Amino acid sequence: MASALVIDGHPDDRSLTAELSRRYAEAHADARLLALRDLDFDPHLRFGYRERMTLEPDLVEARAALHEATNVIIATPLWWGGVPAVLKGFFDRALLPQQEYRYTPAGLPVGLVGANRGRLLLLADTPWFFTPVTGVPAQTQVVRNTMKLVGIRSVRTHRMLGVKAASAARIEGWLDRAAALGARDGERDRRPATAPASATAH
Repeated sequence: MASALVIDGHPDDRSLTAELSRRYAEAHADARLLALRDLDFDPHLRFGYRERMTLEPDLVEARAALHEATNVIIATPLWWGGVPAVLKGFFDRALLPQQEYRYTPAGLPVGLVGANRGRLLLLADTPWFFTPVTGVPAQTQVVRNTMKLVGIRSVRTHRMLGVKAASAARIEGWLDRAAALGARDGERDRRPATAPASATAH
């Protein structure tokens, strides 16, 4: 069982998103890399939530890895203000009511995924100085409306903006950053949990 799950949401394995995912996972040393483009599943929620679709074996395995991980990393580009169809389809099909989340009688969400930590690696061609105007809706969608909703309690976002115009040195810096994050997280994730001190009777 890997302590970290790295979800690569780009459909092209030659992409910078894919390479960032690989660098993080390799440096972590106890991470499972889940490239969604390699999974065999229907990304369409064909009946909405009226009728449950049978889960394909790849989705069953992916969901098990999600529940086993203590650290979940999602890497995705920003396309048309959102995420690629394969990642959105994965969310639609793999994150199920009463299994990854539920609602209280008062309508409040309760996450059922037990990961303590997560990261979002978000890439966009949009320059940083446009973000006050355009916003970063994909960040809100993935972090607040997906990761935290299903129970991943603490999520940090790392934005790599202006990818299209980025120099080779800047891209290499992003890759080095992903590796450094992976190494740091791996050291932490492999550290044995500290048992709470037993109470002493007086």
